[in-house]
Amino acid sequence: MTLAPERSAPREPRPTGGGTGTSTGTAGPAPARSPVGAYPWAMAGAVALSVAGAALSLNGVLRGWAWYLPVLTTVAVLCLTLAALRALRAQPLLVAAGGFASLIAILTLTFFRGTAIAGFIPSGTTMAEVDRFIRRASETVLAESAPVAPNAGIVMVTCAVLGLAVILIDALAVPLGMPATTGLGLLAILVVPATVKPQSVGVWGFTAAVAGYLLVLAFSQWFAPDSRTSADSGRTPGNIRRAVLTGTVALVATLAVPLAIPGFDHGTFPQGSRLNPWGNGTGLNPMITLGNNLRAPAGTGRLTYATNASAPLYLRSVTVDNFDGETWGPDDRDADRQPVAGPIQTGYEITADEQLRQVTAVDTGTFTSPYLPLPYAPESIRGLHGSWTWDPATLAVKAANTTSRAQQYIVSSSVPRLTATMLRQSSRGARGIPEEFTRIPGGVPDIVRTTADAVTGSSDNAYAKAMAIQKYLRSGEFTYSLQSPLQGGYDGNGLSVLADFLTQKSGYCIHYSSAMAVMARLEGIPSRIAVGYAPGRATGSTVSVAGLGALPEYEVDARDAHAWPELYFQGLGWVPFEPTPSRGVVPDYATETVSPGSPDLIENTKDLVPDAKSPVPTPSATAVPLPGAGGGNDIGQLLLPWLTGAAGVFGLLLLLALPRLVRTGLRTRRLQSPAPDTDDAVPLGWAELRDLGTDYGLPPDSSETPRAYSARLRSSSLLGGTGGMDDAAHQAVRTLTSDFERRHYGRPGNDTAGRDLKFERIAPRIATLQQSLRDNATLPRRWRAAWLPASVLGRFARFLAAPFHGVSRLALRTAKAAARSWSRARDGLFRPGGSR
Repeated sequence: MTLAPERSAPREPRPTGGGTGTSTGTAGPAPARSPVGAYPWAMAGAVALSVAGAALSLNGVLRGWAWYLPVLTTVAVLCLTLAALRALRAQPLLVAAGGFASLIAILTLTFFRGTAIAGFIPSGTTMAEVDRFIRRASETVLAESAPVAPNAGIVMVTCAVLGLAVILIDALAVPLGMPATTGLGLLAILVVPATVKPQSVGVWGFTAAVAGYLLVLAFSQWFAPDSRTSADSGRTPGNIRRAVLTGTVALVATLAVPLAIPGFDHGTFPQGSRLNPWGNGTGLNPMITLGNNLRAPAGTGRLTYATNASAPLYLRSVTVDNFDGETWGPDDRDADRQPVAGPIQTGYEITADEQLRQVTAVDTGTFTSPYLPLPYAPESIRGLHGSWTWDPATLAVKAANTTSRAQQYIVSSSVPRLTATMLRQSSRGARGIPEEFTRIPGGVPDIVRTTADAVTGSSDNAYAKAMAIQKYLRSGEFTYSLQSPLQGGYDGNGLSVLADFLTQKSGYCIHYSSAMAVMARLEGIPSRIAVGYAPGRATGSTVSVAGLGALPEYEVDARDAHAWPELYFQGLGWVPFEPTPSRGVVPDYATETVSPGSPDLIENTKDLVPDAKSPVPTPSATAVPLPGAGGGNDIGQLLLPWLTGAAGVFGLLLLLALPRLVRTGLRTRRLQSPAPDTDDAVPLGWAELRDLGTDYGLPPDSSETPRAYSARLRSSSLLGGTGGMDDAAHQAVRTLTSDFERRHYGRPGNDTAGRDLKFERIAPRIATLQQSLRDNATLPRRWRAAWLPASVLGRFARFLAAPFHGVSRLALRTAKAAARSWSRARDGLFRPGGSR
């Protein structure tokens, strides 16, 4: 059989990405390629809008807007690079590689140009800087509460993650032909503010992300790229309706689905969501979730305790003592920790005449944290399950292989009975205190120094300075507010946040305790911050403890989460103060006047119970309950492990179903040709025929002609015999082969009878062929063709192997070039003398 050269059939001009292109059906050389048009640029713009829009929601996770310009630059450069490569008709793999290369280049230019080659090519020194930036970002995420300070490390990581999101969304939308799944990439971005910010995603970020997503769907249907590319959808009313329907379903699902997910406290996404990856407040993450815990409308993570103390106690979980100027964070000192097996010792001398020893039985319930809530200062702990260690510097107890959930234990603790006189007399300089408790970071804002100096100016000892700072912070100039820091953008604990807090004079316990701790260090007093729970509420029940009888029981939950400063006094140890107005109780030693006749030092003490008597900051047994207090609803927490397991199973099933989903999507796109009875649909139908044969175990050979493959397929057992029920499938294969040969190898223009070329619809013939293959296949082969289609797995394998093949080809070409160069050089050096 002699085949005519492959040709391009004439087609009517049609919109191609905003441009037009025509080809004449005259014999001779193949016509020039039609222009790509606006399709790559339009899709790049939609992707840029969706990602940059979703990034708007990160305001509040990152403080201020200084971080947004690098993010916008990264997204724009990456989208322009992808669009330019696609406009040059680069292969999809090359487009993706170009995207990664441009991402590396723009990150290097933005963050590491000082160590890079030519400003944008990474060097060995750049790699070390990248490692330092990543460590800094990790420390920020783990130690600082949102909104975090936008240091270079966290901004670099943000730009890198959003750049990878651009590449993923572009790959899903264009080469893989699955634009609807691009919403997963955008959802991954929106999940971060939804889980961290109390006000969730925000209207503008959500609106911009949805607008970009709808544009991606619209452009994937509206534009008709060149028919020789893999994209075959066109601008038809049916496709437009499908795009609108898909976008509507996605929007409705986004608004409705969170209502059924435990962890979203109230309202609809994006507003009102409170999904918390640390268990929705069942555990206390000291610097990240404290504000969210306090803002929770219903208490979660409830725990109870019974004590023989005269009033309910503060329970501490962790001590925050490491301050680098941007964040307060705990220093676990893992190398120094000791197992909780015997007595726990403070490590410093206590010279007080009287010690108050207390016994407390704790039931943690659903409280989940690596740190153990304890009254200070613990001397021994009994009844714990798992491995636990304690820090000699702070006495904080941390798990080694378990958590605090469902633990029941008894703590013996001891504190000195303190008075103002004792504190005033022990105000000489502290000795033997580690440097981390006195370190003053650089760059302290002027307002912090001047405020500390002004407040403590007339004080002549450490106790008087501490009282002056506490009096100032509890004065009527300051107000307790959980929302003001969010609205003012200073909901954190760094120096810049502290400066904003002293200016606005409104915040909650993190701000007050941080302010007092920093100002105390500026005045030469060692300080740290304790994070745990303020005294809770009496439950009305009792707990029997051996040797002590029935002890009154109290409860605390996420709304009681609290932070308070502790200052060190020589001979007395770490002494707690309460600078936060309307929270906790001021201890007796901090309510006494410094000198006779002076006014009461504590002015802003509304909502506190008067006459509370305790050697440590504790309220009376009738402390005013928090708004909305009551039995915490932990149904969501009980369901959380099941939901996590279900999500894992669903993800595994989705991964297993991925080949089938890709195969179904590819078939659907091929059969939804804009003109199913014209020659444009024929190559797509033939490609589907070849893939069906491959899926059922009969792939075409690379050198096999269409007619030969058609004959081999019809003579195989896959289609059954002719003349029976499978005759329609044999006829479908014959007609598809004939149409493909006419389309690619026939005379251009009209057929010999002068009639226009017309073709049967592709979809019915493919459906007939697919049904016959399914009917004649064995069960294992049918299952393999449906769930592990060889055509898709082969594409995956070729995609993964492409870089290695490229390297191999490059190495081979290099070796051949080197061999040729050596051959020429050798011939020149050892040429026979007669030829010279």
